[in-house]
Amino acid sequence: MDRDGRRGRDGPPGCDPKPARETPPARDPRTTYDRIAAHFSATREYAWPEVEAFLDGRRGDRGLDVGCGNGRHAEVLAGCAERTVGLDVSRELLEEARRRADERGFAFEPVHGDAARLPFAADAFDLAVYVATLHHLRPRSARVSSLDELARVLAPGGRGLVSAWSTEHGRFEADEGFDTTIDWTLPGGETVPRYYHIYDPEEFRADLDASDLSVVETFVSSGNCYAVVGGG
Repeated sequence: MDRDGRRGRDGPPGCDPKPARETPPARDPRTTYDRIAAHFSATREYAWPEVEAFLDGRRGDRGLDVGCGNGRHAEVLAGCAERTVGLDVSRELLEEARRRADERGFAFEPVHGDAARLPFAADAFDLAVYVATLHHLRPRSARVSSLDELARVLAPGGRGLVSAWSTEHGRFEADEGFDTTIDWTLPGGETVPRYYHIYDPEEFRADLDASDLSVVETFVSSGNCYAVVGGG
């Protein structure tokens, strides 16, 4: 069973990768994920092992999940923080996360917002996960701004984990980062295009270095670029 509760690593049911060098005609992330939220959530059962490994042994007063989706990583974060906040641009995904929290009994505060303009005070969080969301932002300036925002809200000594899809993934044949769309196919056959920026590892590190974050370490795992970071 893979990280998302499926056999194999070729993508969820309905995931049709179509790499393209040009900027694709995808809708904004809020519209996209509001449309596919229920079906998408049903394929996202389990936390990624890299998130579990990052959080293992860490503790804090407040934890933040940026791009929380259906709350699968917020659930793990809630075991490490006294108070856990999950932010997402999709109200429908926040409803999925709220439902998960109610059913499984973990404390969770859903917040609707933009990863590039976090609606939180500076130094507010001791722990953060920002997983599989950065690559949905465009253009590059929005991605770097979102990293600056993560730096701003991390408390002194706080730590975060950032991830984005990488050219190191076996489905891509590219050495440099590029923009693409990946269609999500809903039951009934409707396809919903999703924008991605696929990072090459050097580019990922360059964007981190261009931001206000301090980089503790970077690595590639299961086709994703990761970084453990602190505030500026």
